[in-house]
Order: sequence, then C-alpha cells, then structure tokens
Amino acid sequence: MHTDQLEPFRIGVTRDVRRPDGALAFAPFDLSALDVDGVEWEFLAEDARPLTPELLAGIDGLYHFSAPVTAASVEGVDRLAVLARHGVGLDFIDVEACTARGIAVTITPGGVTRPMASAAVVLVLALSHRLRERDRALHDGDWGEGRFAPTGTGLADRVLGVIGYGRIGREIVRLLAPWGMRVLVATRTPRADEGVEHVELETLLTAADVVVVTCPLTPETRGLLDVRRLGLMKRTAFLVNVARGAIVDQRALADALGDGRLAGAGLDVLDPEPLPAGDPLLALPNVVGAPHSLGYTDELLRGCVGGACDALLAVAAGCIPPDVANPEVLDHPLFTEKLARFAARQGGRS
Repeated sequence: MHTDQLEPFRIGVTRDVRRPDGALAFAPFDLSALDVDGVEWEFLAEDARPLTPELLAGIDGLYHFSAPVTAASVEGVDRLAVLARHGVGLDFIDVEACTARGIAVTITPGGVTRPMASAAVVLVLALSHRLRERDRALHDGDWGEGRFAPTGTGLADRVLGVIGYGRIGREIVRLLAPWGMRVLVATRTPRADEGVEHVELETLLTAADVVVVTCPLTPETRGLLDVRRLGLMKRTAFLVNVARGAIVDQRALADALGDGRLAGAGLDVLDPEPLPAGDPLLALPNVVGAPHSLGYTDELLRGCVGGACDALLAVAAGCIPPDVANPEVLDHPLFTEKLARFAARQGGRS
C-alpha cells in the first residue's frame, strides 16, 4: 500500500501556544519535529477553555499547553490516543477521565526539572541576599542606609525544608548542597535518600529557615499552607513557592509578610493568575518573584517541546511514549487497540 493511501496520524495543537502576533510562545523552538511522513498537525480550530469534544474528535494526538481538559472534554472522544503535555502540571487535566477513554497523558520532566529547580534556588538566594531591597536601593540612588539594611541571611548551617520531594525537589536539594544546609523533607512517599530527613509537615515548618514548596496541586494540597501552618514558621523564615499558587493561602501569606511574622517570600506561582493589580502582595517590599515564568529558559523550552513531540511521534509509530503520567492506561484495551492500529499503519508504510 502506498503512503498516500494510508490515513495519517493527526495531531492537534492547542492554540494557546501562539502569541497574539501569531508567533509561537516557545520561539525560537518550533514544531518542525512533527513534519514527518505519515503525520499531519494543525492548530485546533479555537482556543476553548475547557477544550470541547468537538475539537478533539478528529485527532489522534494532542500537543497540550494550558487549556483545561475535563471529563466533559473527552466525553465520546474515541480516537484520541495521547495528550502530550508541554510541562509537568496536571492540575487542569482530568487524568482519570483520560485513562477511562484510553488516552495516555505524558509530561516533560526532562525539560522542566533543572530549570524549575534553578528558579527555586534563584528565589532562595534572592531572599537570602535581600536582592529586592538592594535592587530598589540601587535604582533609588540610596548609597546610605538602604545600601546595608536589611541585613541578609547566610544559608550555611541553616535548615532547608522541602515540601514535596519529586524530581524538582531533589534537584533543589542537590543544587543547594554546597551551602551545607540541614535538609528536612515532607512528602507523601518518603525516599531513602542520604542527607535528608523525612519529617511531618508541622515539624518542617517549625524548624525550617527556608521552606520551598514543590508538591503538585491536588485536592489534598489545595490550601495546604493555611493560616495555622504559616503561623508555625519562624518570623525570620523565607517561603518559596514554585509549584502552584493555590497550595498557599495567599491572603494569610500577605498578612504574615505585612505584619513581620515572616521575613520574605519568593513566588513564581500565584492565586489567581494573572494576579490583580491591587493585590496586597504587590505592595510588599519583602516579596520577590515572577509571573509564573522564572523557569522559562531556552533549556526548559527546548526540553518541553522536544519531549512532547517525542511522545506524539512514539504513539504515531505504535510505541509506548516516554513519561506517561497515567501508566495504568498502558493496559487499557482502548489504548492498546489504538496503539496496535498505529503500529499496523507503520507496517503498511514500510
């Protein structure tokens, strides 16, 4: 059978990867890796939020950026085999619903882990050295009192607390190892890593000089750091969040920072996003951060684009993709039937 007689593997790309001017959000990287024999790709017809079954009905794979995917999004969607996330966050994906429809959900940890760990370390160091205040003094021409106050906080022999100890959490600990900090970890699944102590969350919050949040947003972690738990932290402690804004009670955090019950916060994620112009956090001198973008380096973009494309092309070839977030789908009869069909197509093209 000739190639042009075989139905191609069709990929839809969520339109949220494009800027208002039409350029790709992850330029200079592009989706040229998908320009291979037997594969066709195009942007979805609209930027629906959440995505709708009509948008997903005619595709085999989805390159996914940020549009929510709910159970209703995949209702009756029989053809779709793989949802390839550009990133690792799954809080806006109904993974269980995807599994039930035989849809593998993949992530790109190879692209995200080091850039996001580096971003967390940037925030830790910025808080420790009071970069926000020093930068403001420089731009204000303050070479007097503002040059030296407030005094920074050295990290050597201090206590680092990491909430969530997945790939990013482990990389943060590795990157901060030269500072010789004692490391406490609170995580759902303890690991036998040397050099860290697994403790209860309350113990971590009470003891840590720097708390870094890296756990995923789930129903169990939403609002995890509430008024009571934030109140357990030292007045001299710093809080860094590179996970999801909703894990922290943001109003309680702003109150603690404003009242001097916390020394500072480094935030790459907020709740809501975008943050309203009048939010109390924006007026605080002891908050430093970014609009959910501090990890956006060429390393991250290259890794996410490449990882998502690799997952799509693997399924197109009838192979199990890398970094499947719902591994139980691999034994689901709907998924295995789709994979076998793609493999047969490849045989017809050889």
